[in-house]
Amino acid sequence: MAASELYTKCARVWIPDAEEVWKSAELIKDYKNGDAFLQLKLEDGTDIEHKLDPKTKNLPYLRNPDILVGENDLTALSYLHEPAVLHNLKVRFIDSKLIYTYCGIVLVAINPYETLPIYGTDIINAYSGQNMGDMDPHIFAVAEEAYKQMARDERNQSIIVSGESGAGKTVSAKYAMRYFATVSGSASEANVEEKVLASNPIMEAIGNAKTTRNDNSSRFGKYIEIGFDTRYRIIGANMRTYLLEKSRVVFQADEERNYHIFYQLCASSHLSEFKNLKLSSANDFLYTRQGRSPVIDGVDDTKELCTTRNAFTLLGINESYQMGLFQVLAAILHLGNVEIKDKDSDSSLIAPNNRHLTAFCELVGVTYQDMAQWLCHRKLKTATETYIKPLPRLQATNARDALSKHIYAKLFNWIVEHVNKALVTNVKQHSFIGVLDIYGFETFEINSFEQFCINYANEKLQQQFNMHVFKLEQEEYMKEEIPWTLIDFYDNQPCINLIEAKMGILDLLDEECKMPKGSDDSWAQKLYNTHLKTCSLFEKPRMSNRAFIIQHFADKVEYQCEGFLEKNKDTVNEEQINVMKASKQFDLLVELFQDELKTTSPTGQISGTGGRTRLSIKPDKSREASSKEHKKTVGCQFRNSLQMLMETLNATTPHYVRCIKPNDFKLAFSFDPKRAVQQLRACGVLETIRISAAGFPSRWTYQEFFSRYRVLMKQKDVLPDKKLTCKNVLEKLVQDQDKYQFGKTKIFFRAGQVAYLEKLRADKLRAACIRIQKTIRCWLVRKKYLRMRSAAITIQRFTRGYQARCLAKFMRRTLAATIIQKYQRMYVARKCYRQKQAAALAMQTILRAYIARQKYQALLREHMAVIIQKRIRGWLARCWYKRCLCSIVYLQCCIRRMRAKRQLKKLKIEARSVEHFKKLNKGMENKIMQLQRKIDEQNKENRSINERLIGLENSYAADSERMRGELNRLRGMEEEAKNKANQVTSLLEELERLKRELSATQQEKKTIEDWAQTYRDEMERMVSELKDQNGSLKKEKDDLNRLIQEQSQQMTEKMTRVIAEETQQLKTDLNEERSRYQNLLTEHLRLEEKYDDLKEEIALTSTVSKPGHRRTDSTHSSNESEYTYNSEYTELEEGSRAREDVTRGIDTSLTLKLQKRLTELEQEKQSLLNELENKEEQFQRARARDDAEFKKARGAELEYESLKRQELESENKKLKHDLAEMRQSLLGNAATGAGAPGSPAYKVLLDQLNASCEELEVRKEEVLILRSQLVSQKEAMHHKETMTEPCVYADVSKLKDADELKQAYIGLKDTNRLLEHQLQTQRRSYDSEVEALRGELQNVKEENNRQQQLLAQNLQLPPEARIEASLQHEITRLTNENLELMAEDPTASREARVIILRRMVDLMEQLEKQDRTIRKLKKQLKVYSKRIGEMGAGQTEGQTSPGQMVEEPIHPVNIPRREKDFQGMLEYKKEDELKLVKNLILELKPRGVAVNLIPGLPAYILFMCLRHADYVNDDQKVRTLLTSTINSIKKILKKRGDDFETVSFWLANTCRFLHCLKQYSGDEAFMKHNTTRQNEHCLSNFDLAEYRQVISDLAIQIYQQLIKCMENILQPMIVSGMLEHETIQGVSGVKPTGLRKRTSSIADEGTYTLDSILRQLGAFHSTMCQHGTDPELIKQVVKQQFYIIGAVTLNNLLLRKDMCSWSKGMQIRYNVSQLEEWLRDKGLMTCGAKETLEPLIQAAQLLQVKKKTDEDAEAICSMCHALTTAQIVKVLNLYTPVNEFEERVLVSFIRTIQTRLRDRCESPQLLMDTKMIYPVTFPFSPSSLALETIQIPSSLNLGFLTRV
Repeated sequence: MAASELYTKCARVWIPDAEEVWKSAELIKDYKNGDAFLQLKLEDGTDIEHKLDPKTKNLPYLRNPDILVGENDLTALSYLHEPAVLHNLKVRFIDSKLIYTYCGIVLVAINPYETLPIYGTDIINAYSGQNMGDMDPHIFAVAEEAYKQMARDERNQSIIVSGESGAGKTVSAKYAMRYFATVSGSASEANVEEKVLASNPIMEAIGNAKTTRNDNSSRFGKYIEIGFDTRYRIIGANMRTYLLEKSRVVFQADEERNYHIFYQLCASSHLSEFKNLKLSSANDFLYTRQGRSPVIDGVDDTKELCTTRNAFTLLGINESYQMGLFQVLAAILHLGNVEIKDKDSDSSLIAPNNRHLTAFCELVGVTYQDMAQWLCHRKLKTATETYIKPLPRLQATNARDALSKHIYAKLFNWIVEHVNKALVTNVKQHSFIGVLDIYGFETFEINSFEQFCINYANEKLQQQFNMHVFKLEQEEYMKEEIPWTLIDFYDNQPCINLIEAKMGILDLLDEECKMPKGSDDSWAQKLYNTHLKTCSLFEKPRMSNRAFIIQHFADKVEYQCEGFLEKNKDTVNEEQINVMKASKQFDLLVELFQDELKTTSPTGQISGTGGRTRLSIKPDKSREASSKEHKKTVGCQFRNSLQMLMETLNATTPHYVRCIKPNDFKLAFSFDPKRAVQQLRACGVLETIRISAAGFPSRWTYQEFFSRYRVLMKQKDVLPDKKLTCKNVLEKLVQDQDKYQFGKTKIFFRAGQVAYLEKLRADKLRAACIRIQKTIRCWLVRKKYLRMRSAAITIQRFTRGYQARCLAKFMRRTLAATIIQKYQRMYVARKCYRQKQAAALAMQTILRAYIARQKYQALLREHMAVIIQKRIRGWLARCWYKRCLCSIVYLQCCIRRMRAKRQLKKLKIEARSVEHFKKLNKGMENKIMQLQRKIDEQNKENRSINERLIGLENSYAADSERMRGELNRLRGMEEEAKNKANQVTSLLEELERLKRELSATQQEKKTIEDWAQTYRDEMERMVSELKDQNGSLKKEKDDLNRLIQEQSQQMTEKMTRVIAEETQQLKTDLNEERSRYQNLLTEHLRLEEKYDDLKEEIALTSTVSKPGHRRTDSTHSSNESEYTYNSEYTELEEGSRAREDVTRGIDTSLTLKLQKRLTELEQEKQSLLNELENKEEQFQRARARDDAEFKKARGAELEYESLKRQELESENKKLKHDLAEMRQSLLGNAATGAGAPGSPAYKVLLDQLNASCEELEVRKEEVLILRSQLVSQKEAMHHKETMTEPCVYADVSKLKDADELKQAYIGLKDTNRLLEHQLQTQRRSYDSEVEALRGELQNVKEENNRQQQLLAQNLQLPPEARIEASLQHEITRLTNENLELMAEDPTASREARVIILRRMVDLMEQLEKQDRTIRKLKKQLKVYSKRIGEMGAGQTEGQTSPGQMVEEPIHPVNIPRREKDFQGMLEYKKEDELKLVKNLILELKPRGVAVNLIPGLPAYILFMCLRHADYVNDDQKVRTLLTSTINSIKKILKKRGDDFETVSFWLANTCRFLHCLKQYSGDEAFMKHNTTRQNEHCLSNFDLAEYRQVISDLAIQIYQQLIKCMENILQPMIVSGMLEHETIQGVSGVKPTGLRKRTSSIADEGTYTLDSILRQLGAFHSTMCQHGTDPELIKQVVKQQFYIIGAVTLNNLLLRKDMCSWSKGMQIRYNVSQLEEWLRDKGLMTCGAKETLEPLIQAAQLLQVKKKTDEDAEAICSMCHALTTAQIVKVLNLYTPVNEFEERVLVSFIRTIQTRLRDRCESPQLLMDTKMIYPVTFPFSPSSLALETIQIPSSLNLGFLTRV
């Protein structure tokens, strides 16, 4: 594509900068071809013009999109160049606090200068087993990749750690070795991994020193080979060292130190064991004070020496050798303080009795004179003579320093050699991983021989690195089958040839060293003459003739020739060495200077011959000659060792770690771009980028490309074939087909193409966003317009309403004024009118009154006249009426008399006829009735009238009397008035006197009333005051009551809270104790397994066992002490014997160590058991209280036992009755010959009678026992009643009142009547029952007759058939009775069914006893028949002998047999125990036979066998059965412990076996839920509480094994299903991945999804349910499963930057909701599993919440209470936008979060502990299954078991 398409407005570029190296800018104008300038705008807002190079016209580097910034892999960047790499590293290091970044195959590690919590065991476990690209970059990821490739490819590996001093090489190598030691472990008990790690402090002490760049700088290179066996466990290690900086022993620059070991010794000089070293402060010695910085901040040299000494001890270097080493080191310090003075210009001397030289000689055991002589002289040899030449002071000082350096180098090599001897083992090495910790490219102001060798080594390593990178690129292209061309990369072979080829720099240097008068100047001239004109990489400085310049791959370096020859020769005065060798008192010193082959090991160990031959650490010195010609120079040695190193690296698969030093001031998380770029150029990271950029650096799978750029496709472009779809789309989007290539599984892009596609995608999304924004803005504006319009209309409406209201108000006021005026005028007019009207009315009234009075008078007169007329006229009319009436009545009487006579005649005539009589009678009845009715009415009227008349008469008489009395009274009063008229005067006088008295009395009354009022007011005032006081007192009382209530409530709440806290604390302590106890069990099991493995290995390695006494190992006996038994399996016995013979070869110290460890574990286990029992006593007390309440309910049981007694008595009576009838029947049948004595029928009948008698005796005993129990219980009840009787009497005694006694008497009478009624009712029911019983008696008699007939028939049958027939008949009879009862009464039928079942049980027991009796009699008969045969007694013909009776042919009757009634026990023989365990445990497969079994059937069978052993009181049998069961379960779990179904099956059965031991133990606490039958099955002879604890421990071990098995199954699914798989399609965006998937360690077996996890969880749940696992235990398992899912998911989220995005948070929350739905479906929401996912839920919410303001920070702090501060900060640091529209979290916001969470008290641990297992409990779960009903399937092959 054209540059104009990329360099457009708003495009961002990188431009060079002097301070920051590269600076970001943005184009403010499009670039056009031919422009000489670019218009740019810097980030600070400054506008600049960037001038382009007129020759090259190269445009500045383009910047990557923001979503690519901060990527884990630098090769994922679209634009691969230096500024992009630098910026990405800076963003990750500064903003995200991430120190590791991938750059293709290289891990770039930046030293943070701060301790980070990312190297713990939890991080190691998180990276273990993961692919390199699946997790965030880490040194552990590189180590895991090397370890995995070693195991997968069977190829040795190498990890090459390089970088300059202070970059962190040593720390990175140390962590890599720690990872191998943690992940792999060791193959033996020698703790090799600890020894490998222990070599680090030793090598740091003797090989590390403080420099200006690093406080712990390695001053040598080392290559450590860690050896592994065939199981890839560490078996040993080997170390090679390169180029120790010996000059540091005698010289240090400012602010630097000598090697740490010197300062450690000086700091520990006050210790007693170091007194003889004569050391003091480091400032007192020349070799330790030259740098003037003897102390390192934060480092305690005394403690470091302790660590070093402990490491020496661990590696087997004993105390004597350690003290010898320290003597040599102290001697070097003293030797440096030896002062050499000038004797003259050509000679020097040492003052006699020099204190430091004396100390040196004493420490190394040499003579003072010899050492003083040869420090100041040297020996010269010629062909004929030897001369001793004095040395000037300068040369003598150099000789002294050379000796010091030589001694230290010898000591260093000796320590390395013996460290290697301590790390070597005799186990054959299968493979190894090498860790190379070597110095990086160095350039200083003055570069000498050391820098030359270091840079030479880096040239070789860079060449190997370039070739490896090129090889990987080539393999990738060939694998994907895409065309490729040779990539042009920098080849530094010319530079290497310049150094090491023939006539190269090293050759010329060695040649010059051989010259007698060779010098640095002559060597420099030879270099100029040889290479100056022939090699372009070699240059000569302009201003110097004693230096040269080499163009290395990283930079040009100028080397000063001064000192090259001397350092290359490394000469030491030979006489000084001879003096050292002549030491007689110090063997270690002699050993240092002897041949290496003759040295002895301080540990006394001899290296084995097994394993791979190790490469030599140092040059071969076996043939060292005294002549200088045969001695190899330092350069030659280094070249040879470097050549061997390169051969080793080329034979392995390399992994590269490049360490970068971010700044020179050791500031934490401070990034200096200049220093970083310099190191990136030097370490080859940019070369890797250049090689990648030259090809196709960006690589996408077709699915990733489709998911990412689906937005650029149209619907018609999407085809079913994703590959074809991607091809079609790319051809449309990118026209230049050279910019990409299609591989088999990936699409390869040139550099910049992904950025172009991202630009197209961003433009498309931006356009879509603009359209969405346009629509939304339109909608918002329209909504705003409609809202404004509605508001305007509302305002208008309210305004118009206001105006209308104002107008209405005006109109209303106008109307009101008009109305007021109207009413005012009306009032005035009405007032005037009313005045006039009143006047007129007054006049009218007067006039009308006058007229009315006149009219009234006239009317009154007329009225009176009318009344007089009316009365007179009335009297005249009445008189006339009476006369007329009398006349008329008389006339009527005459006429009626005449008519009546006529009628009478007619009636007389009619009466003579019948018809008339009938008619007459018909009407007469009605008439009579009417007349009668009329008569009655008349009588009533007469009576009422008479009563009225009587009343009137009485009232009249009374009125008359009253009037007469009144008249008499009036007459008397008239007389009295006359008399009293005379008394008026006197009364008036009296009245005046009374008035006066009344006034006085009124005055007194007024006075009294005033006094009373005053008194009343005072009283009222006092009452009010008292009321006020009373109110205040009441108020105070209420306040006090309220205060008391509040205090009591507070105390109650406080006590409740304290109790709850104590309860919670007790629960927590209990869980902790359980966890500790279960962890100890796990450790105990691990030690047992390790012990078994050791014995197996010893059994395999030893081929011939020595004869002699066989001794059991003590550890084995202690382990088996809990459940050891005599009869073990035969094969186990043979194996144990073989192992016992082999145990003689075991290391005694190891055995004692294991025994001691096991003893400690057992003691700790016992202490924990005691503590656990103490903790559980509280729960036992609560149970005791419940038991006390349970005992109160024994009344119901008493009733039941009474009923049982009655039933037994009835059965006893019946048996007696049957016995009597049978005897009668026998007497009745005695006449027949069948029942004669001696006949078979008689004997059988006699046996039955005996059995019946025995049964009768048993029943009698049971009745007696029950009676005794009832008597005791009645006595207890009587005792309780007597205890309560005094209270009753006391209550009765209180009834002193007669009324109460009367009421009590009445109540007693009522009670007596009620009791009498009940008695009568019972008597009636009794009579009815007697009648029913008589009927039943008749039925029984009939049944008896049938039984006699049946008995007679049965006597003709053989004995076996006879018993079966009688039993069958009895069952038939009972069945018929049952059917009859069901037909009559269902309730009675149920009761009868219970009785029948009991009868059947009794019959079955009777049948068994009869069987036993028959077998016993048969045996007796056989014995008697033999005796009779021996005696020769003949038998008569009429009699039959017992022998003949047995052999008599009998015709059997086919009667079906019925199962016997069993006691729930299984009997087995002692020799069948192994067969039982084998068939029931070892060979039982859950997937086969066990699927169709009853859940827990093996446990039931084992317990039934155990019951029989307890029943027969066989102690040995019980112990051996339990022990073999436990051992067999352990064996099957060890064999198939990785099979979930097997572990689940035996967990369920072990728990069921444990519950059976508790349920049938006889303890009342466990017998609550048992039936009566189950209580009868309890163990009777042995208390197996101790074995219950052993089986509980076994169940805990099985549970932990189950959890591990589930974890192994779920582990590969969790990350893929919970994080990687897109459950909600299209939410997550795929980002460029770079090369992180390049070395997948496992083949792609299909992607796991959330459905896979749910299906697996469902499979786990269904399997456990099928096996009958307790529901509570299933809940605990599910809780542990969900904890594992949450912890693994969260840990991976915290270690994967690509997963921390908003969309991934949504995916996680959806996945968690699906898990909760699964819990809801299974009914497991209350098991606590949901709470274990709370940290994961909060982490997902944290990814989705807003992260900008302080309010957001506060919300996050309150929301994420389940996450630690480290986890919250880690998630925020890792948060990565997937699209350009998301924003990164600001550093200031993260600082705000840290400030708010500063006060939290929590663990600083970052990751959750995925290995944590919740303590398991086994709640008691009794079984309702009856043991006697269990059937044993034939598939179990347990036919040798007999049911009892």
